[in-house]
Amino acid sequence: MARDYSRPILSGEGDDDYARYMRTGALLSLQRGPEERVHRDELLFQVVHQSTELWLKLAGAELAEAEARIRADELDPAVELLARAALAVELITDQLRMLRHLSPWDFQLIRTVLGNGSGFESPGWRGIREAGQRLATAFDKLVAEQAVDLAEMYKSGRDTPVFRLAEALIAWDEQISLWRTVHYKVATRIIGHDVIGTKGTEVDTLARLIGYKFFPELWRVRTELTRTGPMAGR
Repeated sequence: MARDYSRPILSGEGDDDYARYMRTGALLSLQRGPEERVHRDELLFQVVHQSTELWLKLAGAELAEAEARIRADELDPAVELLARAALAVELITDQLRMLRHLSPWDFQLIRTVLGNGSGFESPGWRGIREAGQRLATAFDKLVAEQAVDLAEMYKSGRDTPVFRLAEALIAWDEQISLWRTVHYKVATRIIGHDVIGTKGTEVDTLARLIGYKFFPELWRVRTELTRTGPMAGR
């Protein structure tokens, strides 16, 4: 008897298995409907931010697993997981371009229904910050246990597991900074400088966050190499 592929076999809500597995009914009902919106671009605004939370959820899961692999001295799998997390942040950085289509005045209308909500309250970013701090602790512990001299590691030019991990951590840190840079520029493009955001925070606070580093030692060693390198003092 031929299999009937037109009939769903999974349990749950939806007319087909795609809808039931992906929960598209619930997912697509999370945005404010046309009758609720004060401006049509609320849909754009919500889709960008809701999809960001999904990508950050994935990135946070990858970072948690990377931390566990570092603590288990499984460094190359950790490198791959960090690359996946960094790509997730690259994707949400790219989608910030959608907000450039939101005019300054239209956002002022949307802002009237945001309450005191702010990106500073994002569960995804809160999780990412905490995961980054745990990663830094795990890496510092690894370096101490293996007595790694970071400057000498870079000078040797050897492609070791610790070297690959250090570069993956730098790539992650850099990608976060790039997101913060684009986010700040998009925010000021829409609401300007020297103004207060929805949470009562100055928008230019975002500029100060760009310089934050999860792995300061990996950045400092670059300065050390420049100051002691063949061109030092010239």
